[in-house]
Order: sequence, then C-alpha cells, then structure tokens
Amino acid sequence: MRIYVHLLLFFLVLSTVLLLVSCQATLIKRKDREALLDLKFFIANDSSGALSSWGNGSSACTWTGVLCNHGGRVSKLDLRGLNLVGRISPSIGNLSALHSLYLQDNNFVGNIPNQLGMLGRLQVLNLSGNLLTGNIPSSLTNCTNLMTVDLSWNTISGNIPSSIHLLQRIRKLFIGKNKLDGSIPPSLGNLSLLNTLDVNTNNLTGTIPEVLGRLNYIQYLQLSINNLKGFVPLPLYNLSTLAFFAFAKNDLSGEIPTDIGFRLPNLRVFHICINKFSGPIPSSLHNVTNIQSIRMSNNLLTGSVPPGLNGLHNLTMYNIGFNHISDTTRIITDLTNCSKLQLIALDENLIEGSFPDSVGNLSSSLIKLYLGGNRINGQIPPSIRSLTSLTLLNVSYNQLSGSIPSEIGHLSELTVLGLAVNKLSGLIPVEIGRLTALTTLEINNNELVGRIPEELGLLQRVLSLDISSNKLHGDIPASIFALRSLSSVLNLSHNSLSGGLTETIGQLENIISIDLSDNLLNSSIPLSIVQCRSLQTLFLSRNGISGVIPDSIGNIRGLQILDLSSNKLTGSIPGSLANLPLQLLNLSMNDLNGLVPSNGIFENRSIVFLDGNPKLCYSRLTCYHSQYSSNRRRVHIVSAVAPASAVAISILILIFVFFLSRRYLVSAKTRAQDSIIKVNHPLISYEELWRVTNNFDQRNLIGVGSFGSVYKAILHDGTPVAIKVLDLSKVGAPKSWVAECQTLRNLRHRNLIKLVTICASADFAGNDFRALVYELMSQGSLEDWIHQGKQHEDGAGLNAEEVLNIAIDAASALEYMHSDCGGQVVHCDIKPSNVLLDGEMTAKVSDFGLARLLTPLQPEHQSISSTHGLKGSIGYIPPEYGYGSKPSTRGDVYSYGVMLLEMITGKSPLEQSFGGDMNLTKWVRDNLPHRAQEVIDKRLISATTDVCFEGVQDSSIEQPLLNCLLIPMLEVALSCVVESPDERSSMHDSLLRLKQAKVTFLRNCSTIHL
Repeated sequence: MRIYVHLLLFFLVLSTVLLLVSCQATLIKRKDREALLDLKFFIANDSSGALSSWGNGSSACTWTGVLCNHGGRVSKLDLRGLNLVGRISPSIGNLSALHSLYLQDNNFVGNIPNQLGMLGRLQVLNLSGNLLTGNIPSSLTNCTNLMTVDLSWNTISGNIPSSIHLLQRIRKLFIGKNKLDGSIPPSLGNLSLLNTLDVNTNNLTGTIPEVLGRLNYIQYLQLSINNLKGFVPLPLYNLSTLAFFAFAKNDLSGEIPTDIGFRLPNLRVFHICINKFSGPIPSSLHNVTNIQSIRMSNNLLTGSVPPGLNGLHNLTMYNIGFNHISDTTRIITDLTNCSKLQLIALDENLIEGSFPDSVGNLSSSLIKLYLGGNRINGQIPPSIRSLTSLTLLNVSYNQLSGSIPSEIGHLSELTVLGLAVNKLSGLIPVEIGRLTALTTLEINNNELVGRIPEELGLLQRVLSLDISSNKLHGDIPASIFALRSLSSVLNLSHNSLSGGLTETIGQLENIISIDLSDNLLNSSIPLSIVQCRSLQTLFLSRNGISGVIPDSIGNIRGLQILDLSSNKLTGSIPGSLANLPLQLLNLSMNDLNGLVPSNGIFENRSIVFLDGNPKLCYSRLTCYHSQYSSNRRRVHIVSAVAPASAVAISILILIFVFFLSRRYLVSAKTRAQDSIIKVNHPLISYEELWRVTNNFDQRNLIGVGSFGSVYKAILHDGTPVAIKVLDLSKVGAPKSWVAECQTLRNLRHRNLIKLVTICASADFAGNDFRALVYELMSQGSLEDWIHQGKQHEDGAGLNAEEVLNIAIDAASALEYMHSDCGGQVVHCDIKPSNVLLDGEMTAKVSDFGLARLLTPLQPEHQSISSTHGLKGSIGYIPPEYGYGSKPSTRGDVYSYGVMLLEMITGKSPLEQSFGGDMNLTKWVRDNLPHRAQEVIDKRLISATTDVCFEGVQDSSIEQPLLNCLLIPMLEVALSCVVESPDERSSMHDSLLRLKQAKVTFLRNCSTIHL
C-alpha cells in the first residue's frame, strides 16, 4: 500500500513539474510573440506588406522571416531588404534564444537599442545599410557568442567601444561607412580569432595600433578613408595571412618595406593611395604572383617601376598616378602580359619616351587608361584600335605629336577621350564621330588644323566638348549646335573660326558654359541664345560680332559671366542686363552708345567693364554734351577738309596708315618680347648676390619654402633685402618663378610685397640660377606671431587692433588683385606664412608662386584624370578645388577666411585636437555668438586689454571687446568660408565690413579709455 502511495506522489510531482515547464515554455513563446509584435509596432511603413502575416493568430514560427528551433523559440530573424521604415524596438532584447539577426538593407532609424546586449546566444548581427544613428552601445560586448557583426553603411557616431575585446569569438567586424571618431582601440589586437576588420570611411584619428600585428588570422584589413597619421606599424607587414590590405586616403607616411612581397605572400589587394608614402616601389611587391589590385596613387613615391609586372597574370588594376616615378614607357610593354587588366593609371609622373606600339597588346578587357601629365612623345600608335573595351583614354598634358589616328574611331565604348595640351597636328579625324558613347571630348591646346568635322554632330551623348586653342578655321558646323546632350561645356575659343552664329545655337538648352572667344566670327548675336536657359557663362569676346545686344539676353536668369568685349557691337546697353545675377559683365572695346543703366549690377563698378566705348555716358546731361560736341567736330572737319586737294588727302592718309601700322607693329613686338625678366628695375648679377650673402651662408638663411631658400642681405646701395633663391631641380620651381615674375611685374600696391630686382643668370659652375630680390620685412610673417611665439620688444604679442589692421591690409591687397589691377589675379596660396610684416606692422601679401592671371576669367571645368591635383596649402584649399574647379577669386576668399579664423582663435586649421567631422570653421560656427569667448585666443584679449585699456583688468571689458570687434571679425571670416563659392562674401564686401568694425572698435575703445 505504501508503495502505491509513493508512486502516486511521484506521478503528482512529475505531472506538476511537467505542467510548470509547459506553462513556462508557453509563457516564453508568448514573450517571443509579443516581442515580434512590438517590433512590428515600431515599423512605420511596410510598403511591400512583408509583415502582413504577423499577428494573424497563427504560430509566430510561421511568420515571414521568422525561424524557430525545436523548442518553438525564435532562433533566427531575417528581414533583410524588405524596405521597412521605422525604429528597432527595444523588445528585441526579449528574444533570448535568438542566434541570428538580419535587418540589413532597410530604412531603420534612431539608435541601436541597448537591449541587444541581452541576447547572450546571438552569433550573427547584421544591421548594415540602414539609417541608424547614435553610438555603438557598449552593452553589445555582453553578447560574447557573437561571431559576425556588421554595422556598416549607417551614420553611427562616437568611439569604437574599448570593451570590444570581450567579443573573443568574433571573426568578422564590419563598422565602415559611418561617422565614428576617436582612435582605433588597441584592445582590437586581443581578438585572436578575427579574420576581417573593416573600419573604412569614418573619422578615426591617431595612429594605427601596433598590437593589430597580433591578429594572426586576419585576412581582410580595411582602414581606408580616415584621418590616421604616422607610420604603418611594421608588425602589420608580418601578417602573412593578409589577402586584403588597404589604408588609402589617410595621412600616413614612411616607406613600404622592401621585402613586403615575401612577408605577405597571400596578398591579393594592396591599396595605399592618397597618403604621403615615400621611397621606391618595392620590387618584391611584383613577386606576389596572385595579386589582383595595386593602388598607390597620390603619394610621394620615387624611382622607377621595378621589373616583374609581366608575371602578374591576375592583375586587374595598377594605379601609381600622381607620384614622382621617373621611368620610360616600357612599363606599358611590361603590362601587356597582364591579360585581366581593367585599369592602368600612370598619370602625373615623370614617365618619358615614345608612345609604344605595344599599347595595342594590352588586355582586351582594359576599361580605363590614364597616361596624362607625363613626358610621353611620339605619335599615338594606330594599334590603339585593339583596346575595344576602353571607356576612358587620357593622354593629355604630354608631348605627343603627329595626327590623331583614324583608328581611334574603333573604340566604340569610349565615354571619355582626353588628348588635350599636346602637339597634335593635322585634321580632326571624322572617325571620332563614330564614338557615339562619348560624353567628354577634350582635344584642346594642340596644333590641329582644318575644319571642325560635321561628324562631331553624331556624338549625341556628349556632355562636354573642348576643341579650343588650335588652328581650326571655317564655319562652326550647325551639327555642333544640334548636340542637345551638351550640358557642361562647349569651348571652341582661340581658333580662327569664321562665319556667323546661327539661330540653331538655341538648341543647346541645357548648356552651362559657351566659349567662342578669340575667333573671327562676324555675325550678330542670335536671338535664340535666350533658349539656352541653363547658361551660366557666355564668352564671345575678341571676334567681329556686330549688331546690337539682344534685350532678351536678360531673360537668361542664371547667367553669371557675360563677356562680349572687343567686338563691333553697336546700340545701347539693354536695361534687362541690370537684373541678372552677374559676377562679371565685360562690354569693353565695342561701339556702344547711349545711357548706361544705373541700377542692379551697374551699381557695382568692380564687376562691370565698359571702357573702350567712347559714346557711352553715365547721365543724360553728359549724353547731351557728348552728342553736341560730336556734331560740332564733324562740321569743322568737313569744312576744313573740303578745300584740300586730293594729293594732300592722299598724303595724310598715307601718313596716318604708316603711323597706325608702325604703332601696331611696335605693340605686337612689345607683346612678343614681354618676357618674365622685363621689370622696372635693373637685373642683378649672381656674383653680387653671392657676395652680399657671403656665399649664401647659412647664418643669413631666414626661411626655406617649397621651391627654394630665402636669405637676408644688404645690397651695395644699403637696401636691406630678402633674396629668394629657387631650387630649379624641384618640380614646379620654374613655373613658380614665371608666376611670380609675371604677377609682380604689373602689380603695385602698398600691401603687396615689393620686388626690388631679379637675377636670371648662371652660377660660377655654369648652372642656371634664378632668384627674386624682395624688400626685407623686419617683423617676419604672420605665422611667426600666431604660432611661433614672436613678440614685441615689451614681450607682448599681437593685440586685437593689430590683428584687425593686418586683416584689413591683407584684404586690401586681395581686393586690388581681384578687381583693381587691370585684370583678375588669383593668389592661390593665402595663409599666415605668406603674409609678411614690416617695421610698422604693415602687412604685405607675398609668395606668388602659384598665382594665376585670369584674362578674362575662363570658364571652370574639370580636366580628365584619375585624380585631381590641388593648388594651395592643405587646410586653406577651398572645397571646390578638390572637385577639379580651376582657381578663382572665390577660392582666395575661402583661404583668407580660414586665415582670419586662425588669427583670432590662434588655432591652425590642421589642429590635431579637431577630430571626426570637427574642423576650425565648424568649431567657431558652433560657438558663435553665445560661447564666443571659448574660441578667442586668450593672448589676444590680454594684449588688447593692456594696450587699449591701459592694463585695467576688469571682466566687464572683455564683453565689449567681443561684441564690437572680435565677433564681427569672426562673422566676416565665416562668411568667407561658406562651402558654396557662389554664397561667399566677396573680398570687397569683407573689406568694407572690417573697416566698419575698426571704426566701431576705435570709438568704443576711446569711450572705455575715458
């Protein structure tokens, strides 16, 4: 009986336990179901209806994207690519049995829920391709079973959690394409099983941790597009498992190990472009026979290309453009064995030799070939026809001669053809018309002759067409104006094209820039030009265009530059031009008459040029007197000439023609002889410079620049000078010499450095010698005062009034260069080290080695190359230069604005404390106006208090100083550094605002002083 009782009790207990377990399982399943329904609740838009099955009464395990284990728990949730919009519900943390979560390629927004850290069984987490923000939650490192984490392609910010090392089982970590900042945590080196690390395209700073060299299983290491500095740690080159090794577009330097090919035998991808690596290309790199992609462009690499390229049979990309590689065109021949090549970029190096016929033996799968910016000579070989897969061919800026081969017409896939700036001659082959896929054609600056082929009208996809600066003649084919696809540039300038402009020009409805200047066109301006509704720049100068300026041209509302100068235009200036948003209007050297409009753009004389039109007048009264005087002169001339004999008239005409011809010939001769050494000072000899510098003694050295050294000296007449000796062996030094001579020859302004004389001679060894002799600026550069601790004799640094005066001086110089020097001169390198101070603390702009003369302003367009070269200094270069825009006055304004911010804050634009997306401009803008005192250089306030307020240390003085001077100056600076060039303040307006700030400051300073 007792046995039966025990058995009964046992079954009761067992049934109770089973019932409890069953109830608990039911509760947990219900909890999973509720978590999924809550996830659906947080989804605002399910356009595909993918989650319509969720919550219909059926088991959650049957819902779309849900997979359950044997116990009925949700173990996998896969909602990838369903175009879901909404947030990720925090309830997802209740799916405690989940081991795989795929939410990629949707439109989830907001933060990553901290509750994900509750998923202790999670092995795979993929949230890539969404719109997630906020930080990577540190709680995520609680998921110690994670093996794959992909958070890429979001806008996640903040640091990489330092506790990342807790994910000891992780194999793959993708956190690229976000906005992460801070440094790479060294703790990543403790993830011993990691085989993939991708942190590309973030704002990471600092150096690459050496401990990453412990990742013995790493195969894929992607650190590109960040702000990393320093050297690549040598232990990383010992990771023999590496197949993908990329750290492009950072600020890394040093040399690549010579034995890299032996250390990394499994390398498939090696990308180090856009850094500062120096030294030669390691020959061992070409021994990695299975390598597929080598990208080393935009560095400082030197030497020649080592042998071994012909053995890289799997190579698909070889890019060494924009370095200092000096080699011959044998490289092209070496690459002919690489049958899988799709891209070759050798552009902007020092490669010389003739264009080899072996180019036709390159891979039939070659898509892009960049050879521009070298010293390649000879003719383009007809064998080029074999590269039938080419979509881009750039051989611009070389020394190619001969004709353009007709075989080029066989490249039917070509979209970009760049043959500009060579010595190509002959006719434009009609076969180019076969390239119907072409979007960009640049054959400008050559010696091409003949007519423009009608067949170019077959290029129905072309966006940009530049045939300028050749020797073409004849009419412009109507088929050119029928290219409705043209939406960027049509440039036919600097030829000898004749005939008239037809009404068909109106078919270019989407064109942005038309340049037909410097030709022999002789018609009137077609009325249909108004149909070019997207037109922004129109250059028709230096032709024989006659007739009146159509009033309808004022209806082209986006027109920014209109240059009709040096033609035969008559009639009055249309009043409709006054309301256009023009940045430049040049109507000079015509035969216009009547009253000049006084409203709109005509109120700004700095952008309107009307000289050479003697019949124009600026008021009705002067118009009346001009007409009256003209009539009187005509009567006197007729009455005086009538009695004269025919012989006398003939003699007068012959004398007039003689002197007119002589004047023209002398003028032409003068222009031809207008060389860089023609200045208003006698030349100085090398021997004299050698003597006054004591054989260029280092004790007289006061500075070293990009292209040479500067010495102080006193000339024989007692003049203290600074002598800039150019190192002609440096790339760009001769161009710098020409730019400075040409610029300073015609510029005269109190705030521009004065050129005393020049030396164009040879040294005692017979080597070419070039030097520029400037006035000596005794107080050094603005850079010295801001960052090098230079002080006055009393120990004080710059005060606010001095900073303001320097800012006004520099702005005055730039305004003169941009508007008042007879043309437009762009400095291209405004920064504190190029602003010098004399004994009276007067600032003068110096260093015109990168200056550009715009005569007139040329349309801006991008040249064809694999990457773009920049003009200026890092930190001061305007953003548009990075996209290929040509130098402009607005670019100078940007650089000036950065320098003005630097003067007031004391911080360099390259300050290391600026991390992530923070920079000098954003830092100042974020703190104005309420926290302005946080960005002002404290030394500036202290020095100003001592000078202006006689040492009165009263906190109430600081705020008036901020309000009446420093904040207005910062506002001027910020108006100069606006990202869009069109929205920046002009130099003229900036100068006026600074002068007004000075008046206000002096008035307030005087009031407080009293």
